[in-house]
Amino acid sequence: MKLTLSLAAAAIASLSALSGVVPPKHPNKSVKKHAIVAAKPVVFKADPKASKLTWQAKKATGDHSGTVAISDGSFTLEDNAIKAGTFEIDTRTIADTDIADAESNAKLVTHLKSADFFNAEAHPKAKFVLTSATKAAGNTYDVKGNLTIKGITNVVSFPATVAVNGNKLTANAKITIDRTKYDIKFRSKNFFENLGDKVIYDDFDINVALVANAQ
Repeated sequence: MKLTLSLAAAAIASLSALSGVVPPKHPNKSVKKHAIVAAKPVVFKADPKASKLTWQAKKATGDHSGTVAISDGSFTLEDNAIKAGTFEIDTRTIADTDIADAESNAKLVTHLKSADFFNAEAHPKAKFVLTSATKAAGNTYDVKGNLTIKGITNVVSFPATVAVNGNKLTANAKITIDRTKYDIKFRSKNFFENLGDKVIYDDFDINVALVANAQ
């Protein structure tokens, strides 16, 4: 028996020498695995000048469109996924882009900033705070968050595309908002009767194109 074991050991040693593989000294001990180190969170600060928000609202006789400025915002990415995000809108910057006549344009913008709509003097900031972002496919996320307008907060959901190129992040989304949930009921058929062709539809769209830089 001792001879047999000696021959077996010699054979293993010879094979190991030929193959260049050295048998472990302690085969019964478990091999320690290296811990995977997660990528550190990266914060991207919104660039208000490079970012753009456009809006569109419809009524029975047509629609209006325009712009509004982003005043602040940031995103946090970790392991190439969105972990946090927020942006603020300055309601005092609401502008109309579809009415060519200066007087008519100013009249509409003044009305949009009044208490009938966004009450910009009392509520100069609207804010979105992300609560979850689930990756769908590629750079597309299913986003959910809290949108505050006129001091009233509601949950909104929408798809968004987020891409990172070097130190720059871009985020694009279309958010459909029911204005009546934020106490903007002017000429809503759900609150006023016999409006006829003066109806303004409850839903309006905000198209978001955010640009942010790594800090």
